Amino acid sequence: MSLDLLFPLCTFAAISSITPGPNNAMILASGLNYGFARSLPHLFGISCGFTFMIFATGMGLHAVFEQAPMLQVILKYAGAVYLLWLAWKLAHAAPMSAEQAAISKPMSFLGAAAFQWVNPKGWVMAVSALTTYLPPGFKVGDVALLAGVFGVIGIFCVGSWAMFGVAMRRVLQDARSVRIFNVVMALALVATLYPILIT
Repeated sequence: MSLDLLFPLCTFAAISSITPGPNNAMILASGLNYGFARSLPHLFGISCGFTFMIFATGMGLHAVFEQAPMLQVILKYAGAVYLLWLAWKLAHAAPMSAEQAAISKPMSFLGAAAFQWVNPKGWVMAVSALTTYLPPGFKVGDVALLAGVFGVIGIFCVGSWAMFGVAMRRVLQDARSVRIFNVVMALALVATLYPILIT
């Protein structure tokens, strides 16, 4: 991959990773409820899962979608249903005491990695990046580089949302504020579906 493509790719990766989406909404809530250290498996699961998804898509899964476009539609709507379920759980989550937060578990590495396969925004990002930034006649190294760029840049962009959630802990001190925050995050999660489902 030439430097002419690498810089725009990095810019695209940063913008698409930092803008609101399901991953960012969930890691923000995780940072608020569990703190940064306990959210790290969730964060690394997002990064590694999305990196692998881009690589796998670039190495042939995209061709499967071209041959069977209905499969992509099914994945998109399955992801939307899963997101709605997550939003419902978040909106109805009772504020946790310090003791409950210590016992409760944030999303695991494997759970976050697996979520990438039903994340509608993730699919839009992956397919857009592969079709736009892979050079003609690309090789395995090009796909690996593209996936790696998203992995490295994404971990900082998504990690900043976790840090923002941690910062919100200082502001949201009472149970009512946390409940309002969770409902707002749930609505934001649902809102991320709109631009994806109309395409």
